[in-house]
Amino acid sequence: MIAGIIFDKDGTLFDFNATWGAWSAGMIATEAGGDPELTQKLADVLGYDIENKVFRAGSLVIASTAQELAEAILTVVPGDRDALLARMNKHAGEVGQVAAADLPVVMATLKAMNLRLGVATNDSEGPARLHLDRAGITDVFDFIAGYDSGHGGKPAPGQLHAFCKATGLTPDTCVMVGDSTHDLHAGRAAGMRTVGVLTGPAPAKELAPFADVVLRSVADLPSWIAEMRK
Repeated sequence: MIAGIIFDKDGTLFDFNATWGAWSAGMIATEAGGDPELTQKLADVLGYDIENKVFRAGSLVIASTAQELAEAILTVVPGDRDALLARMNKHAGEVGQVAAADLPVVMATLKAMNLRLGVATNDSEGPARLHLDRAGITDVFDFIAGYDSGHGGKPAPGQLHAFCKATGLTPDTCVMVGDSTHDLHAGRAAGMRTVGVLTGPAPAKELAPFADVVLRSVADLPSWIAEMRK
């Protein structure tokens, strides 16, 4: 019986390229200071195609923590890590999120099914809460964690174990929903069922080996769960 769902945020609740492309372009421009050579080096490190404004397969931005991204940026533009993280979180908090579905409706439907809901993101918790607030869905979640919330980041299962502890649910009654293999590996490591969604950069063939099912978006979750409960 499925009793709980824990969601990745970027690429799952929010369309990845539409949301984080602008962030990456802005960060690259800021940190490169207008230097064309540094601009290209930073784009290469982050796995961002400046010309086409899309992320390359395997981009660090897709599944890495903010700290890991900062360390990659510092290999190109040396500086103070804490100051860089502060700038990154500021930019992240200002990003205009593009929802991957009608999130208030989807979440209300899931809550009506008596499901406990959570968010586990490799983003920092502060910007993550801002994004959920702007989408009008913060209050539906029983648990929200970023990589800096004290439970680690994905693909390790710490955030997912913390969700179970917070809700009193066991992993076998929970589902991890995400757009990357990091999300699905975390779900499997935690002992949960896993659902892949196609609102991030990863194609179905990349997600399918690690997912119980691959859906177009979180909008398809209520019907899948209803089917699983039969």
